[in-house]
Amino acid sequence: MKAAVCFEKDVLTVDDVRFEPPRARELLVRMVACGVCHTDLSVLNGTVKMKLPCVLGHEGAGVVEEAGDDVTHVKKGDKVVLSWVAQCGECYFCRIQRPNLCELGERINASNRMPDGGTRLYKDTRELNVFSALGALAEYAVVPARAAVRLPEDAPLDKAALIGCAVATGVGAVFNTAQMPPGATVAVFGTGGVGLNIIQGAVLARAERIIAVDVHPKKLEFARVFGATDVVDAREVDPVAAIRELTRGRGADYAYEAVGRKETIEQAYLCTRKAGTCVVVGVGSVKEQLSLNIFVLPLFEKRLLGSWFGTADVHRDMPRLLELYTQGKLKLDELVTTTYTLEQVDQAFTDMQRGVNARGVVLF
Repeated sequence: MKAAVCFEKDVLTVDDVRFEPPRARELLVRMVACGVCHTDLSVLNGTVKMKLPCVLGHEGAGVVEEAGDDVTHVKKGDKVVLSWVAQCGECYFCRIQRPNLCELGERINASNRMPDGGTRLYKDTRELNVFSALGALAEYAVVPARAAVRLPEDAPLDKAALIGCAVATGVGAVFNTAQMPPGATVAVFGTGGVGLNIIQGAVLARAERIIAVDVHPKKLEFARVFGATDVVDAREVDPVAAIRELTRGRGADYAYEAVGRKETIEQAYLCTRKAGTCVVVGVGSVKEQLSLNIFVLPLFEKRLLGSWFGTADVHRDMPRLLELYTQGKLKLDELVTTTYTLEQVDQAFTDMQRGVNARGVVLF
């Protein structure tokens, strides 16, 4: 089969690889669609450190071709969306209803190996690491069974793939992490795939005002489509000053950062009002540290929260998100602005950096 493999920094190759059949508690999935996510780009350019070579792709959907032993929740022929955090349902964090922090999922994402520490993908005799043990930018994927969420028979997989990362992360940051009430004034820094879903999550939560911040005019156009009431081009103005002006000097009730940069996280915190909530969703570099004034931390009573995968319980949230799409309340069609073949994946990443897509999707 063909897969998108990062053999070295900044080099992505669509190559022929081979896979082993699934073992117990594993699935073989024929991939139908995979979203092109910025986190994959961060692996490719070295921002997110990962042992190479590695098969990229973690936002995918497909059809189960084969199920290993001890798999009961899906069977051959089922449509599934893949979760880049496998959720075991048994560890401490799963038991306290925080399965997005599952110890199994954490171990998989630290190693990019299957739960037993091995891999099922090879280039000739060379072992390949696999992003989140999914490797969804490939024609087939051998994945942990708990990373697969069963979908209805009529689910559109080209749209459902996006639920696997961007939609669950963005909407989840609003409903699960922040638990934002109706009537809030919201600022969203970064209007890529995740940021747009924070915006539409805020729309679903009935926010009164949604201010989108970015440096790409095209992305700000997308932000309006997804529900932003105001847009701020951070190339032209100071976004903190602009947000305070739009909120009568008070600041945003809720500020979400979906970029993963020191500067934008600090801006999001600064534009949050007293007793407001700043939620950091973007994944940044391990080398960067925040600089916050320690005097104002107790004085202003702001909450600074991290949001990992939208605090999602994937087996609960992903079917709900698809149902919201079915009801016309969640925009998935509008997210898919360009589709690519696997051989065009380099172009997909280039287009992402140019800010021309709400979300690019590779179709197989």
